[in-house]
Amino acid sequence: MIEPVEVRVVGFGMGPQHVTPEAAGALAGCDYALAVSKRDDDPLLAVRRAVCEAHGVELVVVPDPERDRSPGLDRAGYEGAVADWYAARLAAYRSVLTERGGVCAFLVWGDPSLYDGTIRIVRDLAVPYDVLPGISAPQMLAARHGIVLHDVGQPVHVTTARRLRADVAAGQRNVVVMLTGGVDLEGFEDWTIWWGANLGGAGERLVSGLVRDVVEDIGAARVAAKAEAGWVMDLFLLRAPVDGSDGSDGGDGGDAEGSDDGAA
Repeated sequence: MIEPVEVRVVGFGMGPQHVTPEAAGALAGCDYALAVSKRDDDPLLAVRRAVCEAHGVELVVVPDPERDRSPGLDRAGYEGAVADWYAARLAAYRSVLTERGGVCAFLVWGDPSLYDGTIRIVRDLAVPYDVLPGISAPQMLAARHGIVLHDVGQPVHVTTARRLRADVAAGQRNVVVMLTGGVDLEGFEDWTIWWGANLGGAGERLVSGLVRDVVEDIGAARVAAKAEAGWVMDLFLLRAPVDGSDGSDGGDGGDAEGSDDGAA
C-alpha cells in the first residue's frame, strides 16, 4: 500500500454548480485533484479545472496513455491493448500519488455509481478511499423533462446502448440508456423517448416524443450540442407503448430545446 495517501472519489455532476455541500466539504480537505488529459485543449478537463478552481484545489494533470487502436486487432489483441492502456494509466496515477502523498481527489462526471471506472481504478491502486455521490445523468434527465423515470409501481432498467436490443429482447420495456455515442433507434418507432445531451452544461439539448416523430430532431440536436460545447454526452429514457397505444402519456410537455444552465 502506498503511504501516506488517501483518495476521495467525488461525483461533481456536470460542473461547479452541481457540487453538493458534502462533496464541497470533502474537496476542502484535499491537497490536490488528479486527472488525465486526452489532448492539450481537452474541454472535459476544463470542466474539472473549473470545479477545482471553485473550491481552491490544485489540479494535477497527467497525459492519458496512448492505446493501440489498430483496426486489424482481433478480440485477444483488443483486450490486450485495453489491458496495456489500463496498466499505463494506473502507473501514471501511482507515480503522482507516490511522489505527492496526501489527500487526493478523483473527480467523476455525474455520480461514481453509474458506468464509471474510477472506483475500480482506485481499488487497484490499493489506497484508502471514500466516495462522495454526485448528481447523476439519469436524475438530470428526469428533472429536465419533468418526468418520473418509471410508471407507478413499475421498474426502470439502466443499460448501455450496446446492450439495448438484447435487454429489450429479454423483456425490458422502460429503459434508461447511457454511453450512447449515438444510437440506432430502428424498430423503436412506436416507443416514447426522452432524450438529453450535455445536461446542465454547455450545449444542453432536450428532445422528447414518439421516436418516429423526433428521431431526426435528436440527430440534429446531438450535432448542435457537440458544435457548441466541443463534446457531447447524451442519454435517454425509452418506454414501450402500453396496450398497443402510442406510448405517450403527455406528461413531459413535449419537445424542448434546453437552456445552457444546469447539470447532468
